[in-house]
Amino acid sequence: MTLENPGLSVVPANEAACEDLQLIFGDRGIGHVCQCQRYKLRPRESFRSFPLEERAFRLREQTDCGNPGSDTTSGLVAYLDGEPVGWCAVEPRPEFTGLVRSFRVPWDGRTEDPTDASVWAVTCLFTRAGFRRSGISRAMAQAAVDFARERGARAIEGYPLTTKNVIAEELHVGTRSTFLAAGFTEVSKPTKRRVVMRIDF
Repeated sequence: MTLENPGLSVVPANEAACEDLQLIFGDRGIGHVCQCQRYKLRPRESFRSFPLEERAFRLREQTDCGNPGSDTTSGLVAYLDGEPVGWCAVEPRPEFTGLVRSFRVPWDGRTEDPTDASVWAVTCLFTRAGFRRSGISRAMAQAAVDFARERGARAIEGYPLTTKNVIAEELHVGTRSTFLAAGFTEVSKPTKRRVVMRIDF
Protein backbone atom coordinates (compact mmCIF):
# COMPACT_ATOMS: atom_id res chain seq x y z
CA MET A 1 0.00 0.00 0.00
CA THR A 2 1.21 3.51 -0.86
CA LEU A 3 0.90 6.07 1.93
CA GLU A 4 0.58 9.80 1.30
CA ASN A 5 3.48 10.64 3.62
CA PRO A 6 6.69 8.96 2.39
CA GLY A 7 8.10 9.02 5.93
CA LEU A 8 5.15 7.02 7.29
CA SER A 9 5.10 3.23 7.37
CA VAL A 10 2.70 0.74 8.92
CA VAL A 11 3.88 -2.76 9.89
CA PRO A 12 2.39 -5.83 11.59
CA ALA A 13 2.82 -5.46 15.33
CA ASN A 14 5.03 -8.52 15.63
CA GLU A 15 7.62 -6.59 13.58
CA ALA A 16 7.61 -3.77 16.14
CA ALA A 17 9.60 -3.72 19.36
CA CYS A 18 7.47 -4.11 22.49
CA GLU A 19 9.06 -0.91 23.80
CA ASP A 20 7.66 0.91 20.76
CA LEU A 21 4.11 -0.05 21.74
CA GLN A 22 4.63 1.40 25.19
CA LEU A 23 6.04 4.61 23.71
CA ILE A 24 2.85 4.95 21.66
CA PHE A 25 0.56 4.37 24.65
CA GLY A 26 2.59 6.70 26.87
CA ASP A 27 2.82 6.75 30.63
CA ARG A 28 -0.64 8.17 31.38
CA GLY A 29 -4.05 8.52 29.78
CA ILE A 30 -6.45 6.05 28.20
CA GLY A 31 -3.92 4.21 26.05
CA HIS A 32 -1.58 3.59 28.97
CA VAL A 33 -4.43 2.40 31.20
CA CYS A 34 -6.19 0.25 28.61
CA GLN A 35 -3.25 -1.41 26.81
CA CYS A 36 -5.90 -2.20 24.19
CA GLN A 37 -7.65 -4.69 26.47
CA ARG A 38 -11.14 -3.15 26.56
CA TYR A 39 -12.57 -5.62 24.04
CA LYS A 40 -10.37 -8.45 25.29
CA LEU A 41 -11.81 -8.66 28.80
CA ARG A 42 -12.90 -12.13 29.80
CA PRO A 43 -16.25 -12.83 31.50
CA ARG A 44 -16.49 -11.09 34.88
CA GLU A 45 -13.22 -9.24 34.34
CA SER A 46 -12.74 -5.49 34.67
CA PHE A 47 -9.72 -3.22 34.63
CA ARG A 48 -9.89 -3.23 38.42
CA SER A 49 -9.61 -7.01 38.57
CA PHE A 50 -6.10 -7.27 37.16
CA PRO A 51 -3.17 -4.86 37.27
CA LEU A 52 -1.72 -2.72 34.51
CA GLU A 53 1.30 -5.03 34.28
CA GLU A 54 -1.00 -7.93 33.38
CA ARG A 55 -2.71 -5.84 30.68
CA ALA A 56 0.65 -4.94 29.17
CA PHE A 57 1.72 -8.59 29.34
CA ARG A 58 -1.43 -9.69 27.51
CA LEU A 59 -0.82 -7.09 24.81
CA ARG A 60 2.70 -8.43 24.30
CA GLU A 61 1.32 -11.95 23.97
CA GLN A 62 -1.47 -10.89 21.59
CA THR A 63 0.83 -8.92 19.30
CA ASP A 64 3.88 -11.18 19.57
CA CYS A 65 5.81 -7.91 19.40
CA GLY A 66 9.53 -8.17 18.86
CA ASN A 67 9.17 -11.41 16.89
CA PRO A 68 9.39 -10.55 13.17
CA GLY A 69 9.31 -14.20 12.16
CA SER A 70 5.92 -14.80 13.76
CA ASP A 71 2.87 -15.33 11.57
CA THR A 72 0.52 -14.42 14.42
CA THR A 73 -0.23 -10.88 15.53
CA SER A 74 -3.21 -8.79 16.53
CA GLY A 75 -2.49 -5.37 15.15
CA LEU A 76 -0.43 -2.80 13.30
CA VAL A 77 2.13 -0.21 14.36
CA ALA A 78 2.78 3.05 12.51
CA TYR A 79 6.18 4.71 12.28
CA LEU A 80 6.96 8.23 11.16
CA ASP A 81 10.58 8.63 10.09
CA GLY A 82 11.42 5.66 12.28
CA GLU A 83 9.57 6.96 15.34
CA PRO A 84 6.68 4.79 16.68
CA VAL A 85 3.53 6.93 16.43
CA GLY A 86 0.41 4.79 16.12
CA TRP A 87 -1.37 1.56 17.04
CA CYS A 88 -4.25 -0.16 15.23
CA ALA A 89 -6.08 -3.15 16.72
CA VAL A 90 -7.28 -5.32 13.82
CA GLU A 91 -7.99 -9.04 13.75
CA PRO A 92 -10.88 -11.51 13.27
CA ARG A 93 -13.92 -10.14 15.05
CA PRO A 94 -14.41 -13.10 17.45
CA GLU A 95 -10.94 -12.45 18.89
CA PHE A 96 -12.43 -9.35 20.52
CA THR A 97 -14.36 -11.40 23.05
CA GLY A 98 -15.84 -8.39 24.85
CA LEU A 99 -17.04 -6.93 21.57
CA VAL A 100 -18.82 -10.16 20.69
CA ARG A 101 -20.16 -10.81 24.18
CA SER A 102 -21.35 -7.51 25.56
CA PHE A 103 -20.85 -4.52 23.27
CA ARG A 104 -24.17 -3.79 21.58
CA VAL A 105 -23.09 -1.27 18.91
CA PRO A 106 -22.09 -3.81 16.23
CA TRP A 107 -25.26 -5.87 16.55
CA ASP A 108 -28.22 -3.52 17.05
CA GLY A 109 -30.52 -3.69 14.04
CA ARG A 110 -28.36 -6.20 12.15
CA THR A 111 -28.53 -9.92 11.49
CA GLU A 112 -24.86 -10.70 11.97
CA ASP A 113 -23.21 -13.79 13.37
CA PRO A 114 -20.82 -12.30 15.97
CA THR A 115 -18.67 -15.43 15.86
CA ASP A 116 -17.98 -15.29 12.10
CA ALA A 117 -14.17 -15.28 11.97
CA SER A 118 -14.13 -14.30 8.30
CA VAL A 119 -15.24 -10.81 9.35
CA TRP A 120 -12.42 -8.74 10.82
CA ALA A 121 -12.77 -5.70 13.06
CA VAL A 122 -10.83 -2.51 13.71
CA THR A 123 -11.50 -1.60 17.33
CA CYS A 124 -8.73 0.89 18.04
CA LEU A 125 -6.85 3.58 16.11
CA PHE A 126 -4.57 5.19 18.65
CA THR A 127 -2.09 7.92 17.74
CA ARG A 128 0.71 8.88 20.09
CA ALA A 129 0.47 12.24 21.82
CA GLY A 130 2.33 14.89 19.85
CA PHE A 131 1.59 13.25 16.49
CA ARG A 132 -2.19 13.57 16.29
CA ARG A 133 -4.11 15.28 13.48
CA SER A 134 -1.44 14.36 10.95
CA GLY A 135 -3.15 11.57 8.99
CA ILE A 136 -1.73 8.66 10.98
CA SER A 137 -5.14 7.17 11.85
CA ARG A 138 -6.17 7.31 8.19
CA ALA A 139 -2.99 5.56 7.14
CA MET A 140 -3.55 2.84 9.73
CA ALA A 141 -7.17 2.32 8.68
CA GLN A 142 -6.04 1.93 5.06
CA ALA A 143 -3.31 -0.51 6.11
CA ALA A 144 -5.82 -2.50 8.17
CA VAL A 145 -7.90 -3.12 5.05
CA ASP A 146 -4.93 -4.63 3.21
CA PHE A 147 -3.80 -6.54 6.30
CA ALA A 148 -7.21 -8.22 6.69
CA ARG A 149 -7.68 -8.91 2.99
CA GLU A 150 -4.24 -10.52 2.66
CA ARG A 151 -5.09 -12.84 5.55
CA GLY A 152 -8.31 -14.12 4.04
CA ALA A 153 -10.96 -11.85 5.53
CA ARG A 154 -14.18 -11.61 3.54
CA ALA A 155 -15.09 -8.32 5.23
CA ILE A 156 -13.75 -5.77 7.69
CA GLU A 157 -15.67 -3.50 10.05
CA GLY A 158 -15.11 -0.47 12.28
CA TYR A 159 -17.35 1.21 14.86
CA PRO A 160 -16.40 4.90 14.81
CA LEU A 161 -17.85 8.07 16.27
CA THR A 162 -19.87 10.42 14.10
CA THR A 163 -19.69 13.62 16.10
CA LYS A 164 -16.92 16.17 16.51
CA ASN A 165 -18.01 16.84 20.09
CA VAL A 166 -15.91 14.14 21.71
CA ILE A 167 -13.10 14.08 24.22
CA ALA A 168 -9.69 12.77 23.17
CA GLU A 169 -10.15 9.58 25.20
CA GLU A 170 -13.06 8.57 22.96
CA LEU A 171 -11.22 8.90 19.68
CA HIS A 172 -9.46 5.55 19.95
CA VAL A 173 -12.36 4.02 18.01
CA GLY A 174 -11.73 6.37 15.08
CA THR A 175 -14.04 8.77 13.30
CA ARG A 176 -16.47 8.24 10.47
CA SER A 177 -14.34 10.35 8.12
CA THR A 178 -11.26 8.24 8.87
CA PHE A 179 -13.05 5.07 7.82
CA LEU A 180 -14.66 6.71 4.80
CA ALA A 181 -11.22 7.75 3.58
CA ALA A 182 -10.11 4.10 3.79
CA GLY A 183 -13.04 2.94 1.63
CA PHE A 184 -15.50 1.83 4.31
CA THR A 185 -19.21 2.53 3.89
CA GLU A 186 -21.84 2.97 6.59
CA VAL A 187 -24.05 -0.08 7.08
CA SER A 188 -25.92 0.89 10.25
CA LYS A 189 -26.26 3.64 12.84
CA PRO A 190 -27.13 1.98 16.15
CA THR A 191 -26.77 5.16 18.23
CA LYS A 192 -26.70 8.91 17.62
CA ARG A 193 -22.93 8.95 18.05
CA ARG A 194 -21.79 5.62 16.59
CA VAL A 195 -21.98 3.93 13.21
CA VAL A 196 -20.94 0.57 11.84
CA MET A 197 -18.64 0.96 8.82
CA ARG A 198 -17.73 -1.99 6.57
CA ILE A 199 -15.93 -3.20 3.48
CA ASP A 200 -16.92 -6.49 1.84
CA PHE A 201 -14.09 -7.98 -0.19
